[in-house]
Amino acid sequence: MEFETVLYDREDRVGVIRLNRPSRMNAVIEQMYLDIQAVLKEAQEDESLRALILTGSVLKRPGGEKQAFCAGADLKKHSTGERSPFQKRAYILLAHETTRMIHDFLKPVIVAVNGPARGAGAEMAVNGDLLLMADTATIGFPETGLGTFVGGGVTYLLPQIVGMMKAKELIYTGKIVPGPEAVKLGLALQSFPVHELMPAALLLARKLAEKAPMSMAFAKDMVHCAPYRDFKTVLLVEAEAILACMNTKDWHEGIASFAEKREPEFTGR
Repeated sequence: MEFETVLYDREDRVGVIRLNRPSRMNAVIEQMYLDIQAVLKEAQEDESLRALILTGSVLKRPGGEKQAFCAGADLKKHSTGERSPFQKRAYILLAHETTRMIHDFLKPVIVAVNGPARGAGAEMAVNGDLLLMADTATIGFPETGLGTFVGGGVTYLLPQIVGMMKAKELIYTGKIVPGPEAVKLGLALQSFPVHELMPAALLLARKLAEKAPMSMAFAKDMVHCAPYRDFKTVLLVEAEAILACMNTKDWHEGIASFAEKREPEFTGR
């Protein structure tokens, strides 16, 4: 399937979504959100897919190349004043549904930020499971300086990721954070020279793709929900997850491969 504003490819068991409006630094419009949602639905239904990467593209111009992740909302589109109050609300809800789908995707999502991530781009980035950045890439939430406000669950997620005090700093001031500093804050897992970013993302995705799909789905769900459960409830739901895994063929494969000192071949069954 072809999309207007994104590219979607498969690398073995890993799906790669590339935002593809480089002439606008991949600034989001309604169609981009619709395209991302369509890819996520397709990928969710693909049983052979084990991990997903979301990244940007490269703007090629006479003076050289410029990395583009997502510059946020397309302010040129916003400034036309064409949207009615109803359309503005629909746009916001469309954006929020897209970030929710990234956050709740049943398989691990690696976000590889190759260039500037602002506003909506930063919101998509923090909704992934693992964030990798190029050393030269930056991330920030500039909304307070634009008379608007963060969305995509940032006020819910960011304090969990970097702590309340740093989250307040990033949201209140709109501070722009480069890749290496994002790693120090705990906002990103690692940063790399830009030419090493996608190879590193693919390597990590392939490692995750080797794991048992049901175990990985439980891991993602439990980690997301654990901070909002009491300890007794956490123990109960973990017990149910363990029991569910023990009733799968993959559990038997995991035990057998360990005993036989070989790599497991999980099927998701």
